[in-house]
Amino acid sequence: MDTLNVFGQPLATCSNNPLTGFFRDGTCSVNEQDQGLHSVCIIATEEFLAFSKATGNDLSTPIPQYNFAGVKPGDKWCLVAARFLQAVNHNAAPKVYLEATNERTLEIVPMDVLLAHAYYKDKA
Repeated sequence: MDTLNVFGQPLATCSNNPLTGFFRDGTCSVNEQDQGLHSVCIIATEEFLAFSKATGNDLSTPIPQYNFAGVKPGDKWCLVAARFLQAVNHNAAPKVYLEATNERTLEIVPMDVLLAHAYYKDKA
């Protein structure tokens, strides 16, 4: 399992509430089973959630039978790298928590794009 962040350091936890990640372990860890590469730790915004829903990936609607309350603005969530890049290209990209973003993201999203959308706690 790939557990380093985009800086080559140990991957920080993205979110335990809501519980996220391909493995539902709170991290954006990935392996060959994760075909979508759920590797980008985002901080959801209303704009991004609306964009995601409009493009076929409804993250905000609760699904009680799966104990999924839906992602809300301000929640951290492990997002598919290609979906993040799509949001960037449509000016709907959320901020990214880089310390919790898997290094495999760099296979799809350039580091300068990630840095341009970086979330900094002291500037939040």
